[in-house]
Amino acid sequence: MSHHLVDLRNVSHVYPDGSVALREVSIRMTHGECVAIIGANGAGKSTLLLHLNGCLTATAGEVRVGDFPLTRNTLSQIRRTVGMVFQNPDDQLFMPSVFDDVAFGPLNQGLSQAEAEQRSRAALERVGAWLLRDKPPYLLSGGEKKRVAMATVLAMAPDILVMDEPTSGLDPVSRRQVMALVKEFQHTRIVASHDMDLVLELCQRTIVLHEGRVSADGPTREIFRDDALLARCRLEKPLSMQGCPLCGIVRLAPESGAA
Repeated sequence: MSHHLVDLRNVSHVYPDGSVALREVSIRMTHGECVAIIGANGAGKSTLLLHLNGCLTATAGEVRVGDFPLTRNTLSQIRRTVGMVFQNPDDQLFMPSVFDDVAFGPLNQGLSQAEAEQRSRAALERVGAWLLRDKPPYLLSGGEKKRVAMATVLAMAPDILVMDEPTSGLDPVSRRQVMALVKEFQHTRIVASHDMDLVLELCQRTIVLHEGRVSADGPTREIFRDDALLARCRLEKPLSMQGCPLCGIVRLAPESGAA
């Protein structure tokens, strides 16, 4: 299962204006893991994710996906392996209709028209957006765009699913639906989110970024029990770990991945 591995080795990134976004970040993620990337605004979360499928190139260090370093020559193969759901769905939706957007990826992978249509329908049904198939993306609500953007990635059957704030802007039912999709995805999942309750429920492992560096990497519940770490990195516990403000009782969600 080496093609499901993601390995960042001393990755740094400096933007053209001189802003340093990542500082010698080293992370290894293996097959089947669901890993959260958390941090305050500006910590480097989105920058890190954009390195995983070559949207950004490291200023220093190396990104490897499976057996291959991410280079210009391997970019096409790696983008087949790593499916990226961007924070802003408008960055992914550009075709005349929702169905055209979802079919675009499979067609460019070389699938036949019939195969692409089959995959597109299945992906739209998985995210509850099949009834939107004929709509122009610009007429969708923010939550609808999020679900369609996820369908565009699922239709390409990636080995690694990368999501930047997947539930932001979603209503409670849509949020729960997206969380269920993440749970059922069988391969490697990497999620950047400010939704700490989502992180607690879905991700067994959490990586904390602070000012472009890895401040902590460990089991999610241990991360959220470290009050000094959370305070230093401008983070808070999930609401489910904060307890009732009147009685102080904490009702923890089941362990991530538990039946």
